[in-house]
Amino acid sequence: MTYTKSMRRGGTWIQRWRVPLGFLCGAAFIFFAKPTPITLLIGASVSMLGLALRAWAAGHIRKNAQLATSGPYAFTRNPLYFGSFLLGLGFTIASGRLLLGVLFAALFLGIYLPVMRVEASTMAQLFGEDFETYRRSVPLFFPRITPFRQNESAANKFDGTLYLRYREYRAALGLVVAWGLLLIKTYYF
Repeated sequence: MTYTKSMRRGGTWIQRWRVPLGFLCGAAFIFFAKPTPITLLIGASVSMLGLALRAWAAGHIRKNAQLATSGPYAFTRNPLYFGSFLLGLGFTIASGRLLLGVLFAALFLGIYLPVMRVEASTMAQLFGEDFETYRRSVPLFFPRITPFRQNESAANKFDGTLYLRYREYRAALGLVVAWGLLLIKTYYF
């Protein structure tokens, strides 16, 4: 079995389980968290940036139908995952526990790095040279400072219906629940 096939299969498993694993880790983080008002405030600020980035990205992606290069995709090839990283980082900051930060970093790298590699392989197969040009110009994860400019068209503008189609509002609901639990833990436990 080649490396690519094993990564694709491993990535597929990770792709399927990344959300349930996230909920499981979130529950453990809440259990072990020692939030304070200041860690909640700083963490909430970081998480809100992540939530906004995910919403912006969801309105620019047409999964497997068109190569997304506009909006946040002009800065990073994986703005949804970068937004998830910011959400998790904010949640981790709010927890007030350094050890949970180390655990978050290890879990994020272990789950999302293989997924990003598998998805890049899929994008290369779907979009060929257009993806290769994009891949050479736009970083995998951490955003570049200036936007990548390719052929701008009306199809590349933000589309709010995509936010609903991809049920991105669930990230906002999850954030409200998680922060509600952290607030309860901060002031009542």
